[in-house]
Amino acid sequence: MMSENDALEGQEKEVEESQEQEENVAAEVQEEVVVDDADVQEDDDEEDMPSMAELLDAEEYKVDLPQRGEIRTGIIASIGPSQILVSIGAKSEGVIAGRALDDMSPEVIKSLEVGQEIDAYVLNPEDKHGNVILSYTRAIEMRAWKIVAEMLEEESSYEGKVSGFNKGGLLVDVEGLRGFIPASQVSAVRRSKAVGATPEQRWARMQGEPIVVRVIEVDKERRRLILSERAASNESRQAVKERVISELEIGGSYTGRVTSLANFGAFVNINGADGLVHLSEISWERVKHPSEVLTVGQAAEVKVISIDDEKNRIGLSLRQLQDDPWTSRIAKFSVGQLIEGKITRLTKFGAFARIDDDVEGLIHVSEISDQRVEHPKEELNEGDVVSLRIIRIEAERRRIGLSMRKVDSAAYVDKDMKALAEALQEVSGGVVEAPADEPVVEEAPVVEEAVAEETPAVEEAAEEKTETKAIEDMTVAELKEEAKKRELTGYSKMKKAELIEALS
Repeated sequence: MMSENDALEGQEKEVEESQEQEENVAAEVQEEVVVDDADVQEDDDEEDMPSMAELLDAEEYKVDLPQRGEIRTGIIASIGPSQILVSIGAKSEGVIAGRALDDMSPEVIKSLEVGQEIDAYVLNPEDKHGNVILSYTRAIEMRAWKIVAEMLEEESSYEGKVSGFNKGGLLVDVEGLRGFIPASQVSAVRRSKAVGATPEQRWARMQGEPIVVRVIEVDKERRRLILSERAASNESRQAVKERVISELEIGGSYTGRVTSLANFGAFVNINGADGLVHLSEISWERVKHPSEVLTVGQAAEVKVISIDDEKNRIGLSLRQLQDDPWTSRIAKFSVGQLIEGKITRLTKFGAFARIDDDVEGLIHVSEISDQRVEHPKEELNEGDVVSLRIIRIEAERRRIGLSMRKVDSAAYVDKDMKALAEALQEVSGGVVEAPADEPVVEEAPVVEEAVAEETPAVEEAAEEKTETKAIEDMTVAELKEEAKKRELTGYSKMKKAELIEALS
C-alpha cells in the first residue's frame, strides 16, 4: 500500500503540473492578444496611408498632362529653321515641326517672337521621343470654326472682302476659313455685274471688293462653310447705309458702281450704300434718260453734293467732277455783241436760237420786235437765220439772253464801231483811219468805253421794264411755262399775281 507521504507527494505534483498548464495557457492567450493588437494597429496604419490615386490627385503630386485635341496657351521658347519650341506647362516643351511647321506661311512665322504667347493644338501628347507635338495653324482653325458656329447661331453678319471665285460663285475668307457664296446667294446688285461666258469674265473683277455676308451652313467634319450675301443684305442694308453716310463727306469724290436706272436719274452704290445721281447731275449736256450716258454695272466717279441724315439719302453728281464745256464755249461772247443765230424752237414765251455748235440762247417774245408780238411764229420760223444781239449772259444758270429789236439800238453804236475797227485792224494788220469827220479809231476807245458803260445800264433797265410788261400780259399757262423754263420751284401752285412777282 502506498504510504500517506507518497500520496501527499503525488497530490502536490499534480497541483504543480496544473499550475504550470494554466501559466502556459495564460502565456499563449497573452501572445494572441499582443498579436491581435499588432494586427489592429497595422490595419489602422494602412487605413491612414493615402492611395496611389489620391496621391496622383493631390496638388503637390498633380501633373497637368496635355490631352490630344485640346488647345493650349503657351509661350514661345525658341524659333529655329526646323522647329518652334513652345512651353505649355507640361513635363516637357511642345514642338511645332514637320508638316505643322510647313502649314505656317513665312509671313506668319516671321511675325512670331520668342516670349510671345500663342495658342497651340495638341496633335500628339507624347511621341516616341517623348515630345508633345503641336500645331499653330490647327489651333487658329479650331477657334475659327467655333466663331463661325456662333455666327450661325446668332445670325450675325460678317464684313470681309472677296478673296477668290470658282465656277459656282465667290470665295470669302472668314476668320482664316475659306467660305463659299453660291451664285444663288449673291446679291441681285452684284449678280447684275456678273456678265460673261466664263467664271473669269463673271467674277474676276469682283476680287478685293468689300462684301457683307451671313453664315448659313457650318460642317466642321466636311470642312464646309456656306455664306450668303442675300441673307445679310436684307437686314443689314440700312445699318450699312447709316455707316457709309457717317463716313462720307459733302464735296468728296468716290468710286461707285451704277446699280439701276430710272427716268429721274441713276442709283450708284458707294461702299454698300446707294446714292442718287439726278438726271440734271449726270452731264452738262441735255440728257433725256440716264441710259444715254450710263449702263448698269458701270464704274463711275461721283461727287457727294448732299446728305440727308434723317431720311438716309445721298445726293451725287457726275457732272460736277467734269469741266463745264459751256464755260469755254461762251468765252468768245460778250454782252452787247452782234451775232447771227439759227432759230431752232418756237415757244409761247420766245424763240431759241443756236449761236454756236452747242450753244443756244433765248429770244424772249418781248425782244423779237418793237411791235407787240403774241407768239414768235408771227415773226419767225424754225430754221431762219437772223441777226441778234447778246443782252445777257448768266454763266451759273447757263443762259444767254438774245434780242432782235436791239440789233440796231443806238445804245450799242459805239460798241459796234469799236468791234468793226478791231476786225478791220486784224485784217489789215495796221492802224485803221476813221472817216474824215470823225476822230481816229485808236483815239476813240477812251470815250467809247465810258459811253458803253453807261448806255447798256439804261438799256437794260428799259429791257427789264419791257420784259416785266410782257410777263404781266401773259396768261396763267404761259406764266407757268416760263416758270418751268426758269426752273422755279413750287410754281404749279402759284396764282397769277404770285407768278408775275416770281418771274419779275
